[in-house]
Amino acid sequence: QVQLVESGGGLVQTGGSLRLSCAASGRTFSSIAMGWFRQAPGKEREFVAAISSSGARIAYADSVKGRSIISRDNAKSTVYLQMNSLKPEDAAVYYCAAVPGISYRLYTQATEYAYWGQGTQVTVSS
Repeated sequence: QVQLVESGGGLVQTGGSLRLSCAASGRTFSSIAMGWFRQAPGKEREFVAAISSSGARIAYADSVKGRSIISRDNAKSTVYLQMNSLKPEDAAVYYCAAVPGISYRLYTQATEYAYWGQGTQVTVSS
């Protein structure tokens, strides 16, 4: 079992920045691939970013590429999502997800993830 707790969401103005954090426990963090997803009201959950268990491989959705950075600190068992130049369409509940994985593999589909956090709300005012 892996427990995930997100934090860092909040209200930000258009063009602002936020850093989301997701603390993991219950399993050796360096063996877990991590991802961020988001879900806006009335929409399906969508992929935002993913990082392999080793941290060597990273992927982003086109909608956030160039504006967001995913990173992980294995010593702190935490994954981060730095989001810059936020837009109103970035507003959503952001979820982190985890799956035990091969060190180089990326997981970009929600169905591939075994564990989910409770979500953190990001609101972007225009």
